[in-house]
Amino acid sequence: MYHTLREILTGSPLPTRQLASEQLNKVRALAAFSPDALSSIAYANQEIYLGLVVAGSMGLGLAWPIGLAIVGVLFVVAVSYFQTIHGYPSGGGSYVVARRNLGTLAGLVAAAALLIDYVLTAAVSLTAGMDAIASAFPVLLPHRVGAALALLALITLLNLRGLRETGTLMSIPVYLFLLTYLPMLLYGLVRLWIEGPAPLAQVAPPATLNLTPLLALHAFSAGCTALTGIEAISNGVPSFQPPQSKNAGRTLVVMACLMGLMFLGSIGLTQFLGVIAGPNETILSALARRLLGSGLLYLAVQVSTMLILAVAANTSFAGFPRIAAILAKDKFLPHQFTGLGDRLVFNNGILALSGVTAFLIILFQGDTHALIPLFAVGAFLAFTLSQMGMVVHWWRERGKHWQLKSFANGLGALATATTLLVVGISKFVDGAWITILIIPLIVAALLGIRRHYQDVTKALSLRGLPPSLKALPTPRLVIPVSGVHRGVVEALCYARSISNEVTAVYVEINPEDTPEIQADWQIWGQDVPLVLVPSPYRSLIGPLLEYLEKTDLERNDGRQASVLLPEFVPARWWQNLFHNQTANLLRLAMLYTRHKHGHPRAIIDVPFYIQK
Repeated sequence: MYHTLREILTGSPLPTRQLASEQLNKVRALAAFSPDALSSIAYANQEIYLGLVVAGSMGLGLAWPIGLAIVGVLFVVAVSYFQTIHGYPSGGGSYVVARRNLGTLAGLVAAAALLIDYVLTAAVSLTAGMDAIASAFPVLLPHRVGAALALLALITLLNLRGLRETGTLMSIPVYLFLLTYLPMLLYGLVRLWIEGPAPLAQVAPPATLNLTPLLALHAFSAGCTALTGIEAISNGVPSFQPPQSKNAGRTLVVMACLMGLMFLGSIGLTQFLGVIAGPNETILSALARRLLGSGLLYLAVQVSTMLILAVAANTSFAGFPRIAAILAKDKFLPHQFTGLGDRLVFNNGILALSGVTAFLIILFQGDTHALIPLFAVGAFLAFTLSQMGMVVHWWRERGKHWQLKSFANGLGALATATTLLVVGISKFVDGAWITILIIPLIVAALLGIRRHYQDVTKALSLRGLPPSLKALPTPRLVIPVSGVHRGVVEALCYARSISNEVTAVYVEINPEDTPEIQADWQIWGQDVPLVLVPSPYRSLIGPLLEYLEKTDLERNDGRQASVLLPEFVPARWWQNLFHNQTANLLRLAMLYTRHKHGHPRAIIDVPFYIQK
């Protein structure tokens, strides 16, 4: 039943040989990797507007210059990542570049920043999508947390079905967004050319704060969230069809051009048409309402905005599992993240991202404005380390035009480092301090996981003092029994086939049952001695472990008794809920105490399968 339900939800398993056919062409790849970058105009424009509107018309007049500055940074970053794609076609983006060129610590800082960025991208995209649709339907505003979680569950399910299906399905909202927004912006430019700019002084609300350089920097740093997602393609180069680097590079160029065009177009029209958002309305909703009215065209724009913001979380689902798999391969994350699931995707990475994103949506109650300050620090830290690493890469390679390439990446590093400094300072009190604090904690955790794997490798290594190859003596066997039944009888038969020293142990949790068990043992016990262990506090595990330790000390033969566990297995998985899992509890207890005397205690399971 479980497997049938799983196949219905996520699809039938795919053989590994189909991995190549699951790779994406440029059309599907643009849909899979660009939603975050394209949709970021929604919350980036909103944050710029909220940052400047408090300074009245003078503040709103800075929207266009700030937009130009952000697009300038965008194209510098895009050029740098274009070079990263061709320099490191194996994927991994900032982490791989930083680790190979700046060292392990720098690489882990970039990885931690990327992981945070992907989680926040998913959370912000989903909550911003709810804000967009609530602008058209205010009645949905109180339900935005539940709606965001429902969308998250749907996107998680789609990603578990595989890259190809996800790319195909995500194409619909991405290209719908382009088909609604680009004509709207073109129409807005025509309106602006005919009507001329609107005087902001006549429509802007009164200023509540003076326009200061700090306020302008605050708005700039908030708007820099528009650049998140630009690195996703460099992290996912292996997802493209061959030639991978060429296709990924072209897709990045198209994405950057579309992103710059839509960001500048929307922010320019907002300023020059004098658009002011109403209560509980986003600035892009106000722009669409100004150009298209409140009819079907306006609703189409809002629905397309909500859809692309919802699937913008898919950029994180395309990038987070892959970077987690690379970290796991390098032994900085648990090995479980490297495993491809039935549909040739990294299931554990997808589920981990979904869980953390849901936690953030619930914690911040779906408030996009509260999540934004945490957002850009991780992205720009990863940008900066990646570009610094590329400078070192070109300097080491010294290939054709290496000076020009180094200059381009060096300029990018300078631009993103400056932006990082501005964002970190201006948004520190608003919440950036949380990200700044979490990054070193994640790095410490990654290093701790790596140390664990190194310790395990050292302990298991055959180098140095070789292990003994001497055959072990016949084991002493102890069989815990809770009663006498077919499973116990079969376990006794097996035990007698491998050892002549077999002892059964009954822990007297219910002493009134002891006479009946002794009587049955006389019939079915096969001459194996039955030891009764009292348990005055009705505990099973403690008295059994004490008995094992006591008998091991008494025998003093340099070994511990092996424990054979009779265990019946129900016919259906859900029937396990009706049983107390005693064998599992005993197994865990002995597993973590068997090394106490320096000798291993073998634990043997003998299952008895129930037919119905």
